[in-house]
Amino acid sequence: MTTPTPELLRSLFAFDDWANKRVLDACASLTPEQFTRELGSSFRSVRDTLAHISGAQWVWLERLNGRSPAALPAPDTCGDLPSLRLHCSEVERDLLAFLNGASAVDLARVLEYRTARGEYRTPIWQILLYLVIHGTYHRGQITTLLRQLGAKPVNTDLIGFYRELAAQAAS
Repeated sequence: MTTPTPELLRSLFAFDDWANKRVLDACASLTPEQFTRELGSSFRSVRDTLAHISGAQWVWLERLNGRSPAALPAPDTCGDLPSLRLHCSEVERDLLAFLNGASAVDLARVLEYRTARGEYRTPIWQILLYLVIHGTYHRGQITTLLRQLGAKPVNTDLIGFYRELAAQAAS
């Protein structure tokens, strides 16, 4: 597989930011109890699933900046929707800043990093692509959790993002 262009990865992260904001907006209809209710999914609750998405982005951003955090932040670090929204916004902003400063050569560079399981080497573009797909996977889980709570999920499909961009360009 060839290295994606910086433009493609920036577009995918714009999508990721769009989709995360839509999910966070959909969660605004939940009560605090619903937001943290244990639902028996991969993560304990809607909040914990959202915190996992943002926490994974933060961990990888730290690695991209030469640091090796020992673990993801605890889900209750951002105990409510406003604090989680702020954290997501800050991490997404910093990821986009990283991407905006990255060239094709930067994206092809192999990052050496350490996790609790060992030491690894991965091209930066693969890490970034993983983050978009990882977020998409867990947003799908949140869709199911919202339905279980009687809340209305939102469309976060990539084609929906492209359609919205096209509609904005046409108006």
